[in-house]
Amino acid sequence: MVPTAPIASHQLLLLLLQLGLLLTGAILLGRLAVRVGLPAIVGELGVGVLLGPSLFGWTLPGVSHWLFPAVPEQVHLLDAAGQLGVLLLVGLTGIELDMRMVRRQGATAVRVSLAGLVLPLGMGIALGFGLAPVLRAGDTKSVVFVLFLGVAMSVSAIPVIAKTLMDMNLIHRDIGQLTLAAGTVDDAFGWLMLSIVSAMAVGGLTGATIAFAVLSLLLVVVVAVLARPLVRAVLRRCDSPQQTTAAAAAMVVLAAAGTQALGLEAVFGAFVGGILVGTSGEYVRPRTASLRMVVLTVLAPIFFATAGLRVDLRALAQPVVLGAAAAVLSVAIVSKFAGAYLGARLSRLNRWEALALGAGMNARGVVEVVVAMVGLRLGILNSASYTIIVLVAVVTSVMAPPLLRTALKRLQETPEEEARLHAGLATRESGGH
Repeated sequence: MVPTAPIASHQLLLLLLQLGLLLTGAILLGRLAVRVGLPAIVGELGVGVLLGPSLFGWTLPGVSHWLFPAVPEQVHLLDAAGQLGVLLLVGLTGIELDMRMVRRQGATAVRVSLAGLVLPLGMGIALGFGLAPVLRAGDTKSVVFVLFLGVAMSVSAIPVIAKTLMDMNLIHRDIGQLTLAAGTVDDAFGWLMLSIVSAMAVGGLTGATIAFAVLSLLLVVVVAVLARPLVRAVLRRCDSPQQTTAAAAAMVVLAAAGTQALGLEAVFGAFVGGILVGTSGEYVRPRTASLRMVVLTVLAPIFFATAGLRVDLRALAQPVVLGAAAAVLSVAIVSKFAGAYLGARLSRLNRWEALALGAGMNARGVVEVVVAMVGLRLGILNSASYTIIVLVAVVTSVMAPPLLRTALKRLQETPEEEARLHAGLATRESGGH
């Protein structure tokens, strides 16, 4: 093995300064966002936006270039820290999915999810053909950009939906459970489609590339089914929460490495690995509470702050880009809301239940930011299109709580929902949650 040079002293110092500033800013602005009724992700992204080219790089370019130099080696070091955070965050999403709830909601969740996927996917693809000359990066083929924009329009974000429902004390409501179930299907579809489009972006638009991507996805499913007993056996042998946490984190990262090796996105593997861990037994979630705490309070904020560094709001000063941003945001909101609303009405839910589902499914948050980062890393998006997609994540996540609150005020709480609320409170008080 050829020895490599260690990280230079100045590179390490700069990395530590970057991480310290981004984490401190993310904590402060995240808390401020929560205090004014916004999701924490808004503040966490905001610190990156402030320290990036939108403000810090514009007003103090010399200091900005020193602190965040455009040197590949230094950029990759910071990105590596952020990537670990996003992989574990996506893994946690998989761990905390309630698959029994998904099965219980059954056909209704599938109908709502499919309508909420097909309409925004189709409208995103149609919009992409018109915006490709403005928003696609460099040598990216128009078809790849168009498919990518369709995927970006169709995703939802289980972490944002779940946290919004919990913060509003609505997760015990039937419509809250249905929103989570439908969002679960959306999340799984989003990671799968992102992997396919990513493979096409890297390998080109050939029949062999598409066939290999599909076969790789089938291989992931087969390996996941075969690995489930092994995952369960390993976790049962863990003697403490610390061992369970370490084993769960290792499995998520290794699953991510597996899909990355197949040419698929690492986040897809992390999601599948998280599902395997989460379905291994009821004891897993309480035992991995420390992993959740570290990821949500340290690693995820660092990722969102680094994602914000790539946002350049100055691009919106160009009339063409501003018009494209308005079009993308409008299509994202209207198509997702209309799709979920239509699916709910076809499932014979009333209009207020359908409104609540449309509002909840519209929250893009974490998933949209991850999708944007993948598009930027693969060279599908340029700075302007990346900024627009991150704006979609922020705006839709901010919109969801007031719309949910308005709709659910019109729905009477049932005895079953009250019983579910009391059961959840009892579980949390006993330390099981």
